[in-house]
Amino acid sequence: MNASQYFRPTYAAAREAFRAAAAARELKVESHRNPTKGAEGEELTTDVAVLGPADARRLMIVVSGTHGAEGFCGSGIQVGWLAADHPLPADTAILFIHALNPYGFSHVRRVTEDNVDLNRNFVDHGNAKPANPGYDALHDFICPKEWTEESEQQNLAALRAYAAQHGADALETAIASGQYVDAQGVFYGGTQPTWSNRTLRAILKPFAASARQVAFIDLHTGIGPYGFGEIMSNHAARDPGHQIMRRWWGGEATYFDDGTSSSYYVVGDTQIAITQTLTNAQIAGITLEYGTIPRKEDMMNAVRADNWLYAHGDGDVHAPKGRAIKTQIRAAFYPEHDDWKEMVVERGHYVMKRMLRCLGET
Repeated sequence: MNASQYFRPTYAAAREAFRAAAAARELKVESHRNPTKGAEGEELTTDVAVLGPADARRLMIVVSGTHGAEGFCGSGIQVGWLAADHPLPADTAILFIHALNPYGFSHVRRVTEDNVDLNRNFVDHGNAKPANPGYDALHDFICPKEWTEESEQQNLAALRAYAAQHGADALETAIASGQYVDAQGVFYGGTQPTWSNRTLRAILKPFAASARQVAFIDLHTGIGPYGFGEIMSNHAARDPGHQIMRRWWGGEATYFDDGTSSSYYVVGDTQIAITQTLTNAQIAGITLEYGTIPRKEDMMNAVRADNWLYAHGDGDVHAPKGRAIKTQIRAAFYPEHDDWKEMVVERGHYVMKRMLRCLGET
């Protein structure tokens, strides 16, 4: 298998590859236009294709680009699947959602055009938002106004001191679990549903009447061993989906409640849109998370640097500092190596086949 052929170096090229792969399967592509422009001035769209009957009782949903910079990986998996001829169980369809956050994909940012982390945006914006006192306490070190080698040494020293006092998990939670007070900060959840949030719900709505059994795969990168796709359950232990995950995956999946998941605690993720829209369905959802660089701290720091570039820097991605920061964040979420791509596609298709088989047995 030459998996590299399924990946593209830019959002625009990945979009065309997805459309071409769908067209080769004679699938209709539905495009949702984002109101902003891409890094090269290109049109931005979230593209959707359905393989199998649109009114199928069993539905597998595969999403790429929730975090834009992670879209290179998810796009490659989706294009590779469409290029193959995997059989579908009876009364089953696959809903491919390509580049849910096209702005972030094009600009190589995790966030949307609103600086919102989409995987923190699916909360009830009419009520009080979750508090994050750790972020409040560490704000000036997490999101500094100055970014120099000397200032960053001081910031990292303060963050490591917090981890030494409160624990590494507490530091990760403070930085990455989500915050709703700092619109220019990292992992910001927003004050209202973003365009991508609303678009996902609109895409899902036509399937609400027919879908009864749903498997959901949100494709991500940045955490874990190089090239390995961790199957992270999206369900808390009290959620009915947790029992489905245990039946389908057992100990091969990881679970936040028992401490096996490599992820930090997250509020407001995409799973919420699935459960709120497909109300007649039993849902088993996972985050398939691929490792990229050795240290989670380096991934976090790449996000922090990218945030500084847009919030307090001049945003010039062509200046030396801007180029270095964009190179850093791209590497943190998309290792452009053939072996990594091979591992990504092989694991991704294994997971998709397993989910399809389990759906077919329900």
